[in-house]
Amino acid sequence: MRLTYFFLAFALVVLGVFTIAGFRGDHFSKPPFEIFPDMNYQDKVKDQQPSTFFSDGAASRPPVPGTIAEEMPGKNDYWATGKWDETHWGDGIPTHDAIDGGRPLQVDAANMARGRERYTISCEVCHGAAGDGKGITSKYGLVGAANYHSDMYRKMSDGEIFNTISNGKGQMLGYAYNVTIDDRWRIVMYIRALQRSQNATFDDASPEEQTALQAKMKPATPAAPAPAPDAQPAPATPPTKSASNAKALKSECTSDLRTLDDRPSVQDWENFHHNFADGESKTISSQLAESYSPNTDEELKQ
Repeated sequence: MRLTYFFLAFALVVLGVFTIAGFRGDHFSKPPFEIFPDMNYQDKVKDQQPSTFFSDGAASRPPVPGTIAEEMPGKNDYWATGKWDETHWGDGIPTHDAIDGGRPLQVDAANMARGRERYTISCEVCHGAAGDGKGITSKYGLVGAANYHSDMYRKMSDGEIFNTISNGKGQMLGYAYNVTIDDRWRIVMYIRALQRSQNATFDDASPEEQTALQAKMKPATPAAPAPAPDAQPAPATPPTKSASNAKALKSECTSDLRTLDDRPSVQDWENFHHNFADGESKTISSQLAESYSPNTDEELKQ
């Protein structure tokens, strides 16, 4: 008896499963029976479909005359498109005063802080906090986000960056639907600040920051002293009076005598003798003079 109830209950469960899920998605000539329709059928208006609700029979409604949608620019100028004209991107932030109680758009700390806030919410997840394209999504296989510090994006005009934020590019979707025009320009400001921060020079820092940086810098290695200028050659000194150099001195003097002019005068010999007028050198020079000097010019000629 108990087995009978068991098999009966089991059959009901199987039938219920097939009834609810087994035929869902199959094609029938009539709508299938649905226990949970999940709002597949409801009263609603579809685009470009007729409707008996409105007198003109159209479901889509035109704008009320004299009005525009919120955040819809009144004209397609540089502020709204990022273009100077149809073919040229513009550069610079289109500043303006406060409109309808809003905040003014200008390059200052308040607008930069707002740009950082909007960037953190909408951009940082892919482009990273530093703008290097290494956001959290790169850890999960979504690669290719722009690195703002590459030359391509550093040279890109402000208007083109604004347009990319508005309409998207590549894998990136546009954010015009949930980021206002002014906030998009504030994000452009902050991106430029990120680029400057990663490529700053020492002169970009404030005087206080420069002082702090200098305190952290290691002392520079002292430069090597400049080489001393070449010393002037020392003046020639006469040979020493030691006996050991007598032989060499005699040979030198003999060579000098033999290379005199073919017709040396008596004065030449006297000058030569005078140059060795001290000590041992005098003795040697006297001997050489007696051996080689002629008594007269006539003898020299012979």
